[in-house]
Amino acid sequence: MEWLEVRLVAPDGEAAETVCEVMSRYAHGSPVITEEADCGGRLTVAAYLSDTPEGRQHLRQLREALWHLSCLYPLPEPTVRRLETTDWREAWKRHYRPLRVGRRLLIVPTWETAPEEGRVVVRLDPGMAFGTGQHPSTRTCLCLVEDTLTPGDRVLDVGSGSGILAIAAAKLGAGQVWAVDVDEVAVRATRENAEHNAIPWSADSPPPGGLCVRQGSVEAAEGSFDLIVINILADVILHLLPEVIPRLSAQGRLLLGGILHPQAHAVTRALEEHRLTVQRVVQEGDWMALLAACPVNSAPG
Repeated sequence: MEWLEVRLVAPDGEAAETVCEVMSRYAHGSPVITEEADCGGRLTVAAYLSDTPEGRQHLRQLREALWHLSCLYPLPEPTVRRLETTDWREAWKRHYRPLRVGRRLLIVPTWETAPEEGRVVVRLDPGMAFGTGQHPSTRTCLCLVEDTLTPGDRVLDVGSGSGILAIAAAKLGAGQVWAVDVDEVAVRATRENAEHNAIPWSADSPPPGGLCVRQGSVEAAEGSFDLIVINILADVILHLLPEVIPRLSAQGRLLLGGILHPQAHAVTRALEEHRLTVQRVVQEGDWMALLAACPVNSAPG
């Protein structure tokens, strides 16, 4: 199948997040935000649509939506090019290299050799699903997962994308990990990346030290969790909180990523309304990740 790549350079993080949300309404799979060196370090948002009559109709709708958005943000025209399946895979490889995150993690593309340096290696082929470790929202979440997770924890990753956070949790010693995503492309990517890391997975229940990977949202996971991770858009997080918080165990922690600095106050206020307090914040540029729990709880690290 051939694909249409729609790419737009955003003026700042808030615009990139908004463009990503608009693109997600029309794209096949999740749009991806990357920081491109050849764009002066600015954030580039890319989405893929099938080169079919339906995909071209979605492209027209996306162009119109971006034009309306440009009335609020000074956005450039998006660029569109036709790719074959192998082409978009090669496009990933040009910009994706081994990446050290936090104190112990090393994210390595499946086509690269892992350096010998004693870090916990997460092998990844993101395909068309979000989550490479290149974006600040993913890096800040990885740092908090590393510092917060207690070996044996039961973990839920809502909106797993490529599976990077769920796999990192498993490799850092989680007892069981549930990874759920409404996008079938993301579900497939998570399962494939689990196999790249020799982590057992199932669609029924997670094997010890492994993953249960299902299509769906919070309702697709079973039981309560010691750590719940959500790295999505801030307004989606706000919508999910009433479903997510009852799934925390007595000493559970909630890790929220993908939050732009201007959105943090609204998220913090919503957490307080649910009797959770923010215990730690990790920020990189405009992007923030929050760790929250009940006031009587304390997070390791």
